[in-house]
Amino acid sequence: MSKHSEAFKRSVVEFYQTGERGAREVGRHFGVDHATVRKWAASYAAHGPLGLAKKFSHYDAAFKLSVLQRMWEDGLSYRQTAALFDIRNKSSLVDWERRYKTGGIDALSPRRKGRPRSMPEPQKQPDASRSDDKKSREELLAELTYLRMENAYLKKLGCLNAGASSAQKAQVIQALRPFYPIDSLLKLSGLSRSTFYYRQKVSALCDKHAALKDRIKAVFHAHKGRYGYRRVTAEIRQEGHRVNHKTVQHLMVKLGLKSLVRPKKYRSYKGSVGRTAPDLIKRQFSAQAVNQKWVTDVTEFNVGGEKLYLSPVMDLFNGEIIAFETARRPVFKLVEGMLSKALNQLGNNDKPILHSDQGWHYQMPAYQQKLKEHGIQQSMSRKGNCLDNAAMESFFATLKSELFYPNRFESTQSLKNGINDYIHYYNHQRIKLRLKGLSPVQYRTQSLVS
Repeated sequence: MSKHSEAFKRSVVEFYQTGERGAREVGRHFGVDHATVRKWAASYAAHGPLGLAKKFSHYDAAFKLSVLQRMWEDGLSYRQTAALFDIRNKSSLVDWERRYKTGGIDALSPRRKGRPRSMPEPQKQPDASRSDDKKSREELLAELTYLRMENAYLKKLGCLNAGASSAQKAQVIQALRPFYPIDSLLKLSGLSRSTFYYRQKVSALCDKHAALKDRIKAVFHAHKGRYGYRRVTAEIRQEGHRVNHKTVQHLMVKLGLKSLVRPKKYRSYKGSVGRTAPDLIKRQFSAQAVNQKWVTDVTEFNVGGEKLYLSPVMDLFNGEIIAFETARRPVFKLVEGMLSKALNQLGNNDKPILHSDQGWHYQMPAYQQKLKEHGIQQSMSRKGNCLDNAAMESFFATLKSELFYPNRFESTQSLKNGINDYIHYYNHQRIKLRLKGLSPVQYRTQSLVS
């Protein structure tokens, strides 16, 4: 193969870079191959005059692997990779790739010059057909070594799993590699050399989401499975971590973390009992200030054949449950007690709208008279239309899916205690995305300060 000086190479490249002729015409003009013209031009573009100098041809295994990884990751051709790393011949890359796929990183180490030494024979399996007294000392030692290796391999493999995967076998081989020849271990395990090195490379790559997974599990279990990926994302962001909600959703699916499902509901409508009121809310479930719009309703729980009823009132400004009452029967006293507690929360100038469905409790004259005494406007949903009181229905669905259905209650008293704890948690700790990731009490406190 003829050698060319750096000056000759530069003249070829400069002529080619004028763009007047293609690589084939330039090659014919200077008497070189068109692929060589392109290679010199690429090397000059990447490295300047040094790209046309004589190339160093001995590289260590780490450099070769880094070159191959860059070529695979960026989808480069052999010619482009050779130009990028200033490698003399692109065919070297073909050889490196073939050797790595068959023998791993060890196969990329520079080969010794001269006649290659004979490879050591892999450890042979003991020959059981011959008696020990007919074997030489070397054969007995070799048999002992093999049996020790086999015993160590099976012990470690048994600690992992029966019917181990290639990844687990590679893990065992790596642990025994300092004590036994790798060829013998590979033969014993039935694992190819390329598979072993591939598994080593994969295991070296750490899980970049390991810390995030731990945090997701901590938040999910701290809230007893009540949070979906949106609330989990919001809580992690509150801690100062930047995370995408899609990443959290994907990881929760991988971890098998699924928020609780919502079954439904109890209705207290029994027909016309007293006077009804117009719908003043008209599905506008938002308020600009505290104690501007309230909603209420009654829901039922069944514990071992016994009933417990809950009557809460919610402030639509921040979704806070400002008062509630429980009872074993859905009597008027249940709603009356709730209303008395709620009225104690009002200031002298607070005159909220109190919205409910057309349940018989809210049509009672005593209830309506109490509202008038405090200057509260009564509002009611249209008959049989739960969407007109969707905010309260949504709270009941959340309460039951996060507290009642996942847990086992031995009595109505234990359920009552659980409701007390949950409503405190709902008001003070459970974040709402529409409240900028704050709990209702946090949001109310923040709005009063600002």
